Amino acid sequence: MAELLDYLRAIGFEDLYLSQPAERTNRVEEVEASPLRGAEERQRELEALAARATGCTLCPLSEHRNKVAFGAGDPNADLMFIGEGPGAEEDRQGLPFVGRAGELLTKIIQAIDLTREKVYIANIVKCRPPGNRDPQPEEVAACRPYLEAQIDNIQPKVIVLLGKVAAQTLLGTDYTLGRMRGQWYHVRGIETRVTYHPAALLRNASFKRPTWEDMQIIRDRLQELS
Repeated sequence: MAELLDYLRAIGFEDLYLSQPAERTNRVEEVEASPLRGAEERQRELEALAARATGCTLCPLSEHRNKVAFGAGDPNADLMFIGEGPGAEEDRQGLPFVGRAGELLTKIIQAIDLTREKVYIANIVKCRPPGNRDPQPEEVAACRPYLEAQIDNIQPKVIVLLGKVAAQTLLGTDYTLGRMRGQWYHVRGIETRVTYHPAALLRNASFKRPTWEDMQIIRDRLQELS
């Protein structure tokens, strides 16, 4: 319980509202979000989901994790980033995007006049895949209701999908990232854009310019929606 309280405090929750622990089950629908309500109730729903994810054993990734990286940021954010899955540092801290790629994401967010505290950051899967491999379909399926509940509760104005895995998963396609970039989509009714994962920018500097172009479009759209 102490570890869970520390984890929730780290992602910005001061009060804890516990639900019953999740049992191992094939009925992943049980973690889906309640219908949208007020901001306080949305936050309570996220807290309950985080508590359930912390004890989740719905897929084999739970067997080797150190900590669940559920999500972090403002539960009432206008902008939500979704990546692939936790890496080694995220697994150690229980927070998404806190390694080198996370540091770069922080700079990208600052470049569009926001801070990490004003956005929400999550991943397709909440536990680290071994060796940072791509998550397997059954792992994605087990974790997807958590992510969909996060989206439904936060209701951001814009979602940014970081990298091929996140984009293919939520857009239901096998297109290349290059083909998915450059247009607007809708994920659960929310305007969505695709760009490169920060880790890709660390490997290939040529991706920095198109990523910046994507982020300027996202920044301008957020201003229009506000």
